[in-house]
Amino acid sequence: MQTSTALKTAILGFGNPVRSDDAIGVYVANELQTHLQHRDDVMVFDMGTSAFEILFKLKGHQRLIIVDGVINSGEADGTLFCLPASEINAQIQEDPLVFLHGMKWDQALSYAKKLMGDEFSKTEILVYLVAISEIKINIELSDVVKAAGDKLIETILNDL
Repeated sequence: MQTSTALKTAILGFGNPVRSDDAIGVYVANELQTHLQHRDDVMVFDMGTSAFEILFKLKGHQRLIIVDGVINSGEADGTLFCLPASEINAQIQEDPLVFLHGMKWDQALSYAKKLMGDEFSKTEILVYLVAISEIKINIELSDVVKAAGDKLIETILNDL
């Protein structure tokens, strides 16, 4: 079902699925997967627990959409942010410290840049962050963060 004008897109949802609102990226990824399962121009990845090996699958994508929670943003829970390219580029590190089960979006981009080589500089990158404060062990999202995730799902689907 890929059209000639569609960018091959990878959507990466970050977060810990047992840390309440920290799971927002995983929630968005899982919901998008159900909506996009018949699209061959979009791949959706749950970066919650198997992040590092997924980075090798990013080659060939012209657009990356990243969703994660951000704690201590100074904004109310559920506030949505879309980072400008300058902020995204500022987060890319030469050799970030990473733990295999605790990768965040900026670390993933740093490694994606290394793995994708020259292709990375031609890749459109969108980073969506959702303000969160609740990260205690709990498998449920708070209502306000879930509502923000649902709004973000709609935004991404409309963008695609």
